[in-house]
Amino acid sequence: MSQVRKHLKKTYRHYLRNLISKYRLGSIGADVHIDKNVEFMRFPKNIFLGDGLIIKEGARICSCNEQAVIKIGSNTTVGYHTFIFASKGIEVGNDCMIAPFVYLVDSDHGIERNEQMNKQPNQTAAIKIGNDVWIGTGAKILKGVTIGDGAVIAAGAVVKDNVPPYKIVGGIPAKIISERV
Repeated sequence: MSQVRKHLKKTYRHYLRNLISKYRLGSIGADVHIDKNVEFMRFPKNIFLGDGLIIKEGARICSCNEQAVIKIGSNTTVGYHTFIFASKGIEVGNDCMIAPFVYLVDSDHGIERNEQMNKQPNQTAAIKIGNDVWIGTGAKILKGVTIGDGAVIAAGAVVKDNVPPYKIVGGIPAKIISERV
């Protein structure tokens, strides 16, 4: 009986999280699983989630201003403690795997010498990730990057340039190291 009660409690919590998210977000597809301690921040109405999406515990998804739209496609998994922060826009395709501790950030700070760092404006450029992409643990995807369909990003990579379809990249900065066959 204890196992049944435990399962019902877990199912009820999952149902409540999805119900609350449904009214906070721009849209949420069918069969979406949102773990505990997932945060949708600042402008959650600009966040759109596809069908069959899984978002693991501790993920943070932030639309940082009224113009920043985040779209995550169907059957995609967002790993534990992954940060997705959009000041311009971030789009993730269908059937993607995003491992834990990945950072997708579409902005950075100016670094001019003649002005204080905290006074310099953000520089933004949208991120676009194609379908069937695998992003390894701890990878960082920087502003303006487009990742083609079927690409693989190695664990710990820092991606600052576009990645062609079906290429495997790794390193700091990320370079093509192989190709999916």
